[in-house]
Formats: sequence, C-alpha cells, structure tokens
Amino acid sequence: MDATDREILRELTIDARLPFRELGRRVGLSANAAAARVRRLQADGRILGFTIRVPASADGPSNPERPGLEVFIDLRLRPDVTFEAFAASRASGAFPEILDAVHLTGSYDYLVHAVVPDAVTLDRLVRRLKADAGVAQTVTRLAMRTPPPTS
Repeated sequence: MDATDREILRELTIDARLPFRELGRRVGLSANAAAARVRRLQADGRILGFTIRVPASADGPSNPERPGLEVFIDLRLRPDVTFEAFAASRASGAFPEILDAVHLTGSYDYLVHAVVPDAVTLDRLVRRLKADAGVAQTVTRLAMRTPPPTS
C-alpha cells in the first residue's frame, strides 16, 4: 500500500460514492487507474465494503427516514468463546441488525452498533447474542440523536 492507496482510502472514507473519474482527479490518476486500485484494495481486504450512514432521529419509529432504535451494545464474551468464534457468528449473517462491531480494549470485548425497529426486537437481539454468539454480559445504550455532519 503506497501513498496513493492511502489517499484513495481517505477520499472514499469521506465519500464512498465518489465516481472513479473524480476520485482519479483528486489523487492524480486516470479514472481507469483509480478503478483498478479500488478493485485491488477490495481484493486485498483493505476495503471491506461500502455502506451508507443515515442519521439517527430523536423522533424514533415514526420517522420514515430512520425507523426504529439505534443502539450501541457493549459485549463481554464468555471465557470459553474465542474472538474468532464471535466474529464468525457475526459474519454468518445471523445478526442482520448489527451494522458494525469493534473489538476493544477495556472492560468489554466488543462495541456493537445496531438498528432495531423496537424494544421487543432489541430484547430478542440481546438474547440471541447471549444464546448463539457466546456473549456473557451486555450493556445497551440508545442513541438519542446524531449531530449533523460538518462540511
């Protein structure tokens, strides 16, 4: 990975929908060369995917732009569960509500970001994590609102 690859990653982190022509212009490559680099970064596992982020809303389920609850769940795994086993259960698609999971240092092993339609579904998700993914303990926090992005 060279400086141009790092610049491509920075640009795509800001705007993952950037057309290859514009991406190339920003990093000093042709559109074809930029596209080839992005494909290589994906093949090398440096780009895992492209997602969109929709701001959370304080008006909850009635908001058609962002229905449901945005939650952050701190997870502590059972002592007999490996990090690889937890990652495999998440990668299996068994938990589609989970948007992201980050392995952390400190009191908990993971911070999970999820969106669920309601409290009943959140309860089911936490119970499934404990039953099927080897989670011993959770602390759940509800996102109240997200500040607007800065330009």
